[in-house]
Amino acid sequence: MKEVRGKRNGKKWWILLLVLVVIGGGGAYYYQKKKEQAAAPTYTETTAERGDMQLTVLSTGTVQPQNRLEIKPPIAGRVEKVLVEEGARVKQGQILAWMSSNERAALLDAARSRGTAELARWEDLYRPTPIIAPINGMIILKKVEPGQSFSNADALLVISDRLTVKALVDETDLGKIKIGQEAQIVLDAYPDSPLAAVVDKIAYDSKAENNVTTYAVDVSPKSTPEYMRSGMTANVTFQIENRKDVLLVDSEALKTSGDKTVVLIKNPEAKAPPLEKEVKTGLSNGQKIEIVSGIEAGQVVLIPEMVLSPDGAKKSGSPFSPFGGGGRPRKRN
Repeated sequence: MKEVRGKRNGKKWWILLLVLVVIGGGGAYYYQKKKEQAAAPTYTETTAERGDMQLTVLSTGTVQPQNRLEIKPPIAGRVEKVLVEEGARVKQGQILAWMSSNERAALLDAARSRGTAELARWEDLYRPTPIIAPINGMIILKKVEPGQSFSNADALLVISDRLTVKALVDETDLGKIKIGQEAQIVLDAYPDSPLAAVVDKIAYDSKAENNVTTYAVDVSPKSTPEYMRSGMTANVTFQIENRKDVLLVDSEALKTSGDKTVVLIKNPEAKAPPLEKEVKTGLSNGQKIEIVSGIEAGQVVLIPEMVLSPDGAKKSGSPFSPFGGGGRPRKRN
């Protein structure tokens, strides 16, 4: 009986061991398959297409007069008559106002008390002094009204020859900006009315704000609209380069392989890894890049997808990822 019982117990142990081996082998096989599936690279397809490539530099600025002149009287006195209003365009040498010196103002006040004839006599004998526009421009500020007294240190009127936008350009972009370069101005107050403009002046002295070095660039509109006002906020787009009908692909489709730039294309053999195709590139705006040679319009290019594990950690789904695990993100369940 003992021998039979011992044989039965031994048989049970062998069966249990066999079950454990089968379960362990199946688990290992399942784990290996899941690992292989997780490591399998996946791709997003994109097509090389022809289009326009614009390379621009963006900046913000403020509308300011290019030349702002305060018109001050030669002597202290009183304003007799103002001939212009704010917004009026004037020419150099034009009379803007008439003024009396303090002596003439006192004589006219005394003559006025004696009647209109006496006043007219002294007005004819003692002529008023004209205030004359020193340049062609626009009156942007009127500070006096008839009858108001002033000193020779007071500005009666402010004139501007033309309005420009002073844009602050980062020093890293300054080398791309040239005098006479085309630009576009969009005023915050009139976002649907872009203005064609040109670069008029580039400052030699820098400005530092928040540890960022910038340079003031004057951008002048080709035609100044009536609604443009000094102090308005503006967005400026500098046209660096513009190419028409060039071959474009997504920038993330490219990768560097040694000293070459390549893209991935489909392998004609089923289940075979993608093929690397060397290309020569041109302009890039960060999203699209110009392809000078290597592929043709309509050709499908593969972009490696970046796999996100369930815990949110990034895992490269492809050894061809152009940015060390980059590519387009995809959630792995």
